[in-house]
Amino acid sequence: VSSPVPAPPILQLEECCTHNNSATLSWKQPPLSTVQVEGYILELDDGNGGQFREVYVGKETMCTVDGLHFNSTYSARVKAFNKTGVSPYSKTLVLQTSEDTQSEEQTLPFPVPLERSQLRRMSPFSSTLNLQPSFPGRSYFELRSSAHQLSLHSSLQSLNSAGEPRASGIFLLVFAWFSFDPSSAHADIIFSNDNLTVTCNSYDDRVVLGKTGFSKGLHYWELSIDRYDNHPDPAFGVARIDVLKDAMLGKDDKAWAMYVDNNRSWFMHNNSHTNRTEGGITKGATVGVLLDLTRRTLTFSINEDQQGPVAFENLEGLFFPAVSLNRNVQVGART
Repeated sequence: VSSPVPAPPILQLEECCTHNNSATLSWKQPPLSTVQVEGYILELDDGNGGQFREVYVGKETMCTVDGLHFNSTYSARVKAFNKTGVSPYSKTLVLQTSEDTQSEEQTLPFPVPLERSQLRRMSPFSSTLNLQPSFPGRSYFELRSSAHQLSLHSSLQSLNSAGEPRASGIFLLVFAWFSFDPSSAHADIIFSNDNLTVTCNSYDDRVVLGKTGFSKGLHYWELSIDRYDNHPDPAFGVARIDVLKDAMLGKDDKAWAMYVDNNRSWFMHNNSHTNRTEGGITKGATVGVLLDLTRRTLTFSINEDQQGPVAFENLEGLFFPAVSLNRNVQVGART
């Protein structure tokens, strides 16, 4: 008598995530299943509601698929097989890739060639975020609901006054991690640490942008002050792609920034200086930038304490993380 076909695999939501235009999927067999499994078939649709295609066949239970389209919604499912046959599909996981930036998206044939389906037996990209009580967000992950699919939609709602989520369950958030972008930076900017650390050749202020632009959602990143000599005024914030690169961030109308010395800070946009606030930076300090494009606001912090009021409101469009600095400062990104 032949053995039965395997049970449908279970997608491990806490390990499934997206990173820019890559998706990591993880699955397992049901805990009580004793049926032998020889391998798995992972399928994705085309990101536009089209038919499913195989992107991985093998024995592993985790796979990262690279080269997907930015700003697209993909459906993923997996099935198991043995000598007897193929299992039913798992539940279908819906996931969204990050938004497109300039030319980062690569146009690839679909299905993605197997050499692009890099199998990574390693810890997946983090899919959790510690949110402060005032930081609402939402999940882009859900399990499709239909007559034959179990419904589950994890959504992180606004937090109530007690700081507790109004929704419960597994919270998965799309991350658009970025490094600094040499292709758009001023020529005097010096890059190191896989483009996560920057300094400058010049005593004049020079601008560098992050690689990923944001036009919706909630985004928070931190900049560590790795070196701070002779009390310069680095500036941190967001900018359009065509911001001036040879002046302090905020000098033109294409950047929204906080510049800060060792004693105080100011907000600056279109060369207008506002909200002088006591409290500066030293070596080892951390500057936080919170871009909330749902509320259309930009807020800054120093060493996890909010610096001044909400800095800017009514923000709309595509914004890139941005820094201006001179040779007396070295900054590292924690995205």
